[in-house]
Amino acid sequence: MSSPVPEPPYRQIAAEIRSGIAAGDLRPGDRVPSVRRIAQRWGVALATANRVMAVLRDEGLVETRVGAGTVVSGPVAGDAAEREVAAAMPARRPAARPGRLPPPLTAALIRRTAVAVADREGLESVTMRRLAAELGVGPMSLYRHVATKEELVAQMVDEVVGDDLPEPGPDGWRAKLELMARLQWRLARKHLWLARAVSFTRPLLVPGLAAHTEWTLRALDGLGLSPRTRFQEAMTLHAIVISAALSMADEIEAEQESGVSLDRWRRARREQTDALMEGGRFPLLAAVPEDAVTDLDGRFEYALARHLDGFAAMLIDQPEHEPARSTTCKRDTDQ
Repeated sequence: MSSPVPEPPYRQIAAEIRSGIAAGDLRPGDRVPSVRRIAQRWGVALATANRVMAVLRDEGLVETRVGAGTVVSGPVAGDAAEREVAAAMPARRPAARPGRLPPPLTAALIRRTAVAVADREGLESVTMRRLAAELGVGPMSLYRHVATKEELVAQMVDEVVGDDLPEPGPDGWRAKLELMARLQWRLARKHLWLARAVSFTRPLLVPGLAAHTEWTLRALDGLGLSPRTRFQEAMTLHAIVISAALSMADEIEAEQESGVSLDRWRRARREQTDALMEGGRFPLLAAVPEDAVTDLDGRFEYALARHLDGFAAMLIDQPEHEPARSTTCKRDTDQ
């Protein structure tokens, strides 16, 4: 006699969380474990944790609220038995209004929906199953418009980046580079997932990113720099934005997952910080203003300004109309 086939891990984990909701251990509005917390607590991959969250969301048991993360949705009334039945029932979709048809499924609708999910819940939550649930269609219908998750992410990046750039822009190379860096910084602040979706070694070949790079290269044209140096500068400028954006995204995600703001986190560790600084072992570190640690905007602006100061000094030192050569890169010979 064959033994029963065990349920896959994601369904076992979903059942455990569902039971907690049914028993009242998790009440409406309470935070449920985040995708990362599920992966850590149950020792599963992030993809499996995402499937757990998709099951709970499809059943109507959880919802995502801005600033609160994923919480138990809607009140569940009655005794424990009634709650168990209610938790096991899939959520019903509201009936469509008479005379109104859902919008046709298009690539544009899919990528806009994916962007909205990523903005609320992070890039890891963007799955075909999740999008299908949002759009009220079968997952397979999405593949007629987008072949893979990688293709979808590229389309999402192109959607938010766009190619509507100021032309001709402000006068002077420095003003132009500042404009581009701050534009990208605003995009990264608005879409926290964006910094993790781009790559310097395997770039996404989409018109929006190409337009940003072309605009930056044009801002550097006429300075006597080789194509290699212009490209290195464009990538370095972008790296400054990405580095600051990753720190910002990590902090905001930590706040959403823990429910603890950075200020509250630092206050809770005030005694530990004071103990570390006692005795004068770190006098210069102790003299740093507290807002310098938490001001990510200020840190970005400082990095941008100091980088551009160095770039300006390099332009002064280079011979007029000669390609700029780096002391650390001897291969800058292309004209």
